[in-house]
Amino acid sequence: MAQAKFKKVFEDMWTDHKSELEQFMVTHAKFSVDPKSNRAEFNKQGEKIIAIIRHYESILCGRSEGAGFGNYTSKLAEKFWGEVRKVFPEIDEVGVE
Repeated sequence: MAQAKFKKVFEDMWTDHKSELEQFMVTHAKFSVDPKSNRAEFNKQGEKIIAIIRHYESILCGRSEGAGFGNYTSKLAEKFWGEVRKVFPEIDEVGVE
């Protein structure tokens, strides 16, 4: 069976940005244990990670949206972010003070 497109793009992102994402995994883990002490570093690294994620989200959804598949595109983006949240459950906390 062919791999879902959102999973392929997620894997491409991971391959292309392995060191940054792995470094953020460490920071993310520290933040999960002690948000108060680790928020500044989490937000600083998180902003860069969010930019990477959004770039790959646009790669994933850009063509579909341009072809008039807006509803399909939003579901694709949700699935992609679902994969992100499996690895980084606290990702939505980036930038929250």
